[in-house]
Amino acid sequence: MSSAPTLVIVPGWRNSGPGHWQSLWAQRVPGAVRVEMPEDDWQRPKRNVWVQAIARTIRTQPGPVVVAAHSLGCIATTHLPSDVARRVQGALLVAPADPERRGVLADLAPVPYQPLPYRSVLVASTTDPFCPVRTAGAYARSWGSEVVRLQNAGHINIESGHGEWPLGLALLQSLMADHSWSGQSQYELESA
Repeated sequence: MSSAPTLVIVPGWRNSGPGHWQSLWAQRVPGAVRVEMPEDDWQRPKRNVWVQAIARTIRTQPGPVVVAAHSLGCIATTHLPSDVARRVQGALLVAPADPERRGVLADLAPVPYQPLPYRSVLVASTTDPFCPVRTAGAYARSWGSEVVRLQNAGHINIESGHGEWPLGLALLQSLMADHSWSGQSQYELESA
């Protein structure tokens, strides 16, 4: 087994632009790999296209991976086939989308409601316009995710002031270093 997993960055609907924490991490984390798709696929998401792109990216890595997903990327990640999910050491699932609330995202519904076979940390905001915090909590319970609830953090993206996002990087580092986990926990944090 390799000494460190590869970071696989899974953007959400419309991709993550310059200044977004995912774009910054892709540039700064050694060996990080970003899921790539044609622009049309980012704009008009189809489950099979997104899941295949994520699976292809994970399969081409030499060892285990840690996923850092945002928004609709979180939902697409939970749809991975089991052979690919077994390659995932952990996942940071940030501001998951609710595809049942937006017609353009509906192809990724229904959201899988079963435990993930890897450690996951779900970060949700009390003011996310794309997913109520209760829905995010239901996802976390069904996926077996640890929960970090941010107060008034919007969609945890560049528009809500989360460029560098040091808290997210710290959570990512814990997943990159951790090879096991024990149960679910929850944290209340004030957004910076």
